[in-house]
Amino acid sequence: MVLPAVVCVIIFNYIPMYGVQLAFREYDFTAGLTGGEFVGLKYFEQFINSHMFTDLIRNTLLISITTIVIGFPAPIILALLINQIRWKRGKRILQTTVYLPHFISFVVLVGLLNVLLSPNTGLIGLIISKLGFEGTNLLASVTAFIPVYVLSDIWQHVGWNSIIYLAALASVDPQLYDAAKIDGANRWQIIRNVEIPAIIPTIVILLILNMGTIISTGFEKIFLMQNSMNLPISEVIETYVYKIGIVSNQFSYAAAIGLFNTLINFSLLLIVNTIAKRAAKISLW
Repeated sequence: MVLPAVVCVIIFNYIPMYGVQLAFREYDFTAGLTGGEFVGLKYFEQFINSHMFTDLIRNTLLISITTIVIGFPAPIILALLINQIRWKRGKRILQTTVYLPHFISFVVLVGLLNVLLSPNTGLIGLIISKLGFEGTNLLASVTAFIPVYVLSDIWQHVGWNSIIYLAALASVDPQLYDAAKIDGANRWQIIRNVEIPAIIPTIVILLILNMGTIISTGFEKIFLMQNSMNLPISEVIETYVYKIGIVSNQFSYAAAIGLFNTLINFSLLLIVNTIAKRAAKISLW
């Protein structure tokens, strides 16, 4: 039963790693992936010495860290709240409602943001104008880009991400709830002393996985939200790789940037996993 998944991982994740060597070669169309002059760390040095390096790292870290700090606790809180609902039908309706945005494509989501945040015709844009910020376009604002990105990301994925926490809460021994109620615990005390300790291992594992992608913000949504006005804050490593590799045809340079990004993420994953293993005795391996 596991074999199809293993085959897919090998085909789509491991075999493409053969192309990593492009980061160390001067790519030549006529020579293919195995051809081209070996140039070592030339493109890594070019990226680190580039005038874009500091801005790309700063923007990527700002967006990623803000998303983790604000977005990571959101599904935990939502799962704890949903778990308190005793009306089963209402609970199912609420769960279905918060899950649905996850299935909206990034194209549709960014389209909705453009419609809602338009300073002239958008509902949110008109409300902002009534509050005294007339003509403010949040999607063209450098200061508003990250809040808009993070809040829309939370709205889209908070319900779906809460599923794993709800599954962990469902496995809590009912006798713990009964013992807490006999001791006179109220709902908050039950959440603090029974439910939160039960999902801490899940929280730690997911935090480790999230920290392993802290230098990866994703491409599609940020690229679709980009415009000439917010570019100083919205240009991240993934969008830069696309522009360098696909638009400018600098495949070796783009491969080096992508590999640099992956190595940083992998290093952070190892560090956070080691810290979690020593501090909480919980780790991925």
